[in-house]
Amino acid sequence: MEAQGGAELCFPELLNASCRKPTPPWSKVVLLQIVLSSVSVLTVALNLLVIVSVSHFRQLHVPTNLLLLSLSVSDFLVGLVFLPGEILRNTSCWFLGDFLCSLYKCISTIAVTASVGDMVLISVDRYVAICDPMHYTSRITVRRMKLSIFLCWVYSALYSNLFLKDDLYQPNRLNSCHGECEILVGYISGTVDLVLTFILPISVIIILYMRVFMVAVSQARAMRSHVTAVTLRRSVAVLPKKSELKAARTLGVLVVVFLICFSPVYYTSFSVETSITSPSGSFLIYLFCFNPCLNPLIYALFYPWFRKAVKLVVTLQILQPGSREANVL
Repeated sequence: MEAQGGAELCFPELLNASCRKPTPPWSKVVLLQIVLSSVSVLTVALNLLVIVSVSHFRQLHVPTNLLLLSLSVSDFLVGLVFLPGEILRNTSCWFLGDFLCSLYKCISTIAVTASVGDMVLISVDRYVAICDPMHYTSRITVRRMKLSIFLCWVYSALYSNLFLKDDLYQPNRLNSCHGECEILVGYISGTVDLVLTFILPISVIIILYMRVFMVAVSQARAMRSHVTAVTLRRSVAVLPKKSELKAARTLGVLVVVFLICFSPVYYTSFSVETSITSPSGSFLIYLFCFNPCLNPLIYALFYPWFRKAVKLVVTLQILQPGSREANVL
């Protein structure tokens, strides 16, 4: 009986100090591992293509694409660190130790926070491009965009350090037993996280894109309407380029998909019946994890330059001298 009971423990030699192994149905474990592992591999591979493409070709070094590069880095980390960690935590015991558990939590928090920050910056970028096209090139420069992205990642790192400070400095203090790697969030920390990571940024994104949508629709109607030549001459200087409108539409799809995948995670903060550790709460986490895999597919669907760049990357033509100057637009 002791051997049988010990077999259910993550660390049988630790007896009562060890966590018990999860006991979900075998079919559920296999299905979960196959699906999440496939999503993890696809997320890493697809976002790596985006990172290499935007980083390599000089033509793609424009402010909007730098935002896509930053978003791809955070999505890459989700696929490389967060998803494998979720697979291990939900289908087995955590055998990697307290330090790697804390590192997993830290990197995951940084990646998620940076993703939200990138979406805010994308909304600001499109707002200026559509609502103030005359000053877009002077206000949104490559240098300023790099600085904004850098500050976004610095903020994400500082936020992660503050949010997980107890866990980082005393890695095993919050674990109830050995073999566990859980993020325990108090009421105050959870409220602050809800406001800073969800309510404020999502409100900014929605407000800015509603404004972008209204301006884009009104300008599209104006261009199709029968106005006088004088009115056209006066308005053409302040109308955004057709390419900017197309980019706004593409990035609008990106933002909407992000909101669909990201927002339900915080449903658990408002629901007394759903917790993040419940089956429905786990499903919402997996829904969010699916978003980083979708983003590169959106680029491939709407951006011809991305398809062309990926072709050059996959065929290893980027290894040829002067490939950085290749025309991919």
